[in-house]
Parts: sequence; C-alpha cells; structure tokens
Amino acid sequence: MAFNVAEFRSNLVGDGARPNLFSVSLTFPLIATNGVVAGEKTTFMAKAAQLPGASMGTVPVYYFGRELKFAGNRTFPDWTIQIINDEDFVIRNSLENWMNKINSHEGNLRDKDAVRTLDYTSEATVSQYSKIGGKAIKQYSFVGLFPIDIAPIDLDWGSNDTIEEYSVTFAYQYWNTNTTS
Repeated sequence: MAFNVAEFRSNLVGDGARPNLFSVSLTFPLIATNGVVAGEKTTFMAKAAQLPGASMGTVPVYYFGRELKFAGNRTFPDWTIQIINDEDFVIRNSLENWMNKINSHEGNLRDKDAVRTLDYTSEATVSQYSKIGGKAIKQYSFVGLFPIDIAPIDLDWGSNDTIEEYSVTFAYQYWNTNTTS
C-alpha cells in the first residue's frame, strides 16, 4: 500500500481527539470537611488526568505440555490526577481530611463516621470533549473511589513565576463508561 496523506486525513475523525479538552468532576464523601466546595473547585483545578485503562488477567492451564490461556479477572489500575494549588488549600485540606477519616495519623483508626465501607468511598468522572461544539464524546465514571496517595508539594526559593501543583492517586473498584455496558 502506498503512502496517502489524503486517506489518512479522511480516517482521522475531527482531526483527532485532543488531550487538553477534558474535565474532572470529583465528588467528596460526606465525611470529608469542605467536600462540596472542594469538589466544585476540582473541576477547575484538575489540570491533568487520564482516561483509565483496564487489564484482563489470564488463567494458564497446561495440557500435554502446552500452555492454554483462558480469560481471567479484570483489574483496574490506580487513577492519578494533577491538581493546581491555590492559597486556600481547600482541595488539599479536604483530601487530607478524607484520608485521615479513613485512617488517622496517630491512632491508626478509622473515624466513626466512616465505619461502613461505602461511607469513605465516592465517585469521580473524567470527560473528554470534542473540538466541534464542545460536546462530551467519552466519559468514564469511577465507582468506589478513595485517595491512596497525596504527593508532596515541592517548595523552592528559586521557583519564581510558578504555581504549586501536586498529584493525587485514587484506588477504585471499577469504572463505567458512556459507550460500553
């Protein structure tokens, strides 16, 4: 087959999806202090995220020396977002509070308001948008989400003309998408 730019372009719908046209919607659980405000603000301050992946495990079975592979269980890797920090620290404070309710720093205990499993988990959605009309063309909803890592914020006297950022990694049970059942 000969190289044909016109054929390539005709197969690239909408000139290709753009990684900068996305939003993150994070719902904080009721146990997180200032969770409603932090959730609303996350939509504006989440500057990087991923459309999630999934892996299918395999079950090897040996028969007369030959390995046969059968489909195993699906696993969902952790999900990480990058947050722009501002001087009210409302998102970071809410995330730290959420994690502290799951497991306290000093006592190594779960908060009484987060005793039941579902009380400390929540949901999030990441949406990919089209350049044409700004319509959401792909959405993933995370179920049973909770933070497992809040990255440190580097401080440096030589860091001029920058805004603080940090990443947050979440574990979750599974995701749903608007295009698969």
